[in-house]
Amino acid sequence: MSDRTTTTTTRTGFAQPAEWEPHAACWVAWPSAEDLWLENIGPARQAWVAMARAIGETERIEVLVPNEAQERLAKDALNGVDARFHRVPFGDIWMRDIAPIFVRNEQGRAATVRFGFNGWGGKYVLAHDDEVAAKVASIAALPARTAPWVLEGGSIDVDGEGACLTTRQCLLNPNRNPSMDARAIEAGLRATLGIETTIWLGDGLQNDHTDGHVDNIARFVAPGVALCMEARGDDDPNKDALLAIARDLSNAKDARGRKLEVVRVPSPGRVVDDEGKIVPASFANFYVGNRMVVVPTYGTTWDDEAVEKIGALFPGRRAVGVNARAILSGGGAFHCITQQQPRGWK
Repeated sequence: MSDRTTTTTTRTGFAQPAEWEPHAACWVAWPSAEDLWLENIGPARQAWVAMARAIGETERIEVLVPNEAQERLAKDALNGVDARFHRVPFGDIWMRDIAPIFVRNEQGRAATVRFGFNGWGGKYVLAHDDEVAAKVASIAALPARTAPWVLEGGSIDVDGEGACLTTRQCLLNPNRNPSMDARAIEAGLRATLGIETTIWLGDGLQNDHTDGHVDNIARFVAPGVALCMEARGDDDPNKDALLAIARDLSNAKDARGRKLEVVRVPSPGRVVDDEGKIVPASFANFYVGNRMVVVPTYGTTWDDEAVEKIGALFPGRRAVGVNARAILSGGGAFHCITQQQPRGWK
């Protein structure tokens, strides 16, 4: 580990809760950049609103808007929803990666952790994205800790009991932290997020510009239980990768020494954009709210089955399928554009 990462080895006593634990709020950013979304800005806003309204049934929505005009649009779109609006400059809406990660200690005190952000390995560097985490922490009026290394929230998934899923393709990519090996990454996760066991998977989905974010391929759905996808069609471009993910999960143990139970849902299969290019469509990119789960759909044969099976994994929560094709045109789905704030005291 280099000198600039040695500070991450000191544990803070805080840990990232599992997503299914109670939330105080969900942080999102209003789709505003017409120069980025182009003709998809309208459909993307429609999908965003459908997602936000579903989440807003059971938890407060904290919405970033860049200016007064966009705030008016967002307020009109979310009329009747328990939402608060904050004028904060941002590049785009990928709050899973640009917002802070919220943590909590054993006494229930909440805080935030801000990691370095370099535009997904320098591929999409947008003005203000690297400022969002600090501003969200300030608005939330929570203690703000800083980790001096690069990590996006979508690159990890936790069970709230000390285990974490991630991929070598992303966290060991030299475009993130070239001076840190797996052991250094694990030490950093342990110190900042309370991760005792890091479960390393291989590659993510084809054409995923995040370099294999794990929230597109595998998620914890309960302590000791992980979800991944399986190819149903012979033309699924991720068939081999999905088989490898399921195999690796089946051989993994969590922080308590339990062998993981692996649940498989269908993959969306071969999904392409308007130019015929394969896009990284994933049913695993769902958001777990207080009493609902928003599952992305893509107009495929397996949409309904995926929504039903994912919903069944969260008893007491209503599963809502929302078409995410327009959001995917920007590179992700609903987990990518949300960041939960767990309940806790300041």
